[in-house]
Amino acid sequence: MTNPSNHPDVSRPPRQFPMWVALVAAVVCGALMSVQSRINGELGRRLDDGFSAAVISFGSGLVILAVALAFSKRGRAGFAGIRAALRGGALKWWMLVGGAAGAFLVLSQGLTAAILGVALFTVAIVAGQTTSSLVIDVIGLGPGGKHPLTAARVTGAVLALVAVAWSVSSQLAGGSSIWLVVMPLAAGLGIGWQQAVNGRVRVAADSALTSTFLNFLVGTAVLVIAWGVHLAAVGLPEPLPTEAWLYLGGAIGCVFIAGTAIIVRRTGVLLLSLATIAGQLSAALALDLLLPAAGRHADAATIGGTVLAFVAVAVASGRLAPLARLARRARGEQ
Repeated sequence: MTNPSNHPDVSRPPRQFPMWVALVAAVVCGALMSVQSRINGELGRRLDDGFSAAVISFGSGLVILAVALAFSKRGRAGFAGIRAALRGGALKWWMLVGGAAGAFLVLSQGLTAAILGVALFTVAIVAGQTTSSLVIDVIGLGPGGKHPLTAARVTGAVLALVAVAWSVSSQLAGGSSIWLVVMPLAAGLGIGWQQAVNGRVRVAADSALTSTFLNFLVGTAVLVIAWGVHLAAVGLPEPLPTEAWLYLGGAIGCVFIAGTAIIVRRTGVLLLSLATIAGQLSAALALDLLLPAAGRHADAATIGGTVLAFVAVAVASGRLAPLARLARRARGEQ
């Protein structure tokens, strides 16, 4: 008789930690994503090769995770849970390749961000991410099951798009090839899918380390293939820089990929996406204030957009509902 424990049920209720804790953690993950983007962007600039920077980032993360697996019995045991889930149908094979979406996102940065500009690139990414998050929650692809399409969730998603567009409005410029927007838009769609399937793999493995390792393994393999083609076409990059901080992107990626794989079961994909967007805008604002990049500066639109992003999270999570009820009661009493 088959042991039912070998077939993890991804629909069973998640561990009950407070929603606000999950949202704060998601904001931190988003902030880490923003820091990683700044580090990888600078590494790509120094190498004059975004493909090589992406391979270094993913590859270093994979090495870190491989070492961690060597010392983690639970992490290694997670592969048995994944095999059992595949045999039992709780997982499909395509749920194991979430890292390909991360690789595609990095490639889209290298191929289109410089042409489109950071502002339009960011808007396209967020548009794809929020759209896919809404759809994935409705169909129940994530480990937390289905989340209904409510007015609050749709409003929160729209507010997030407005927040990002507002925050980068001073950087938007015409003249870009609009068809290039398709690639970052598709990358944004992939982010929501990646978060959902990574979350399901984590539940099946009962280990964030196992799911994160698979994510980096797949992503690194995809990027190495793309890098090999690119290398044959353009040749070697510039010599490697010596500053150690330029190689922290992979380690940071390990943290936020593992974190989102855990959080998504509690929040659903949409709330996770909105909170990470708020975190990205917050960290980008802090970096612009403390360590401004060339041609970048914080302005009123950047600050306003960041604040609006947090309002979007509050609206979508229902945190503003008690205030709305109080306001309606107050109006009724007057």
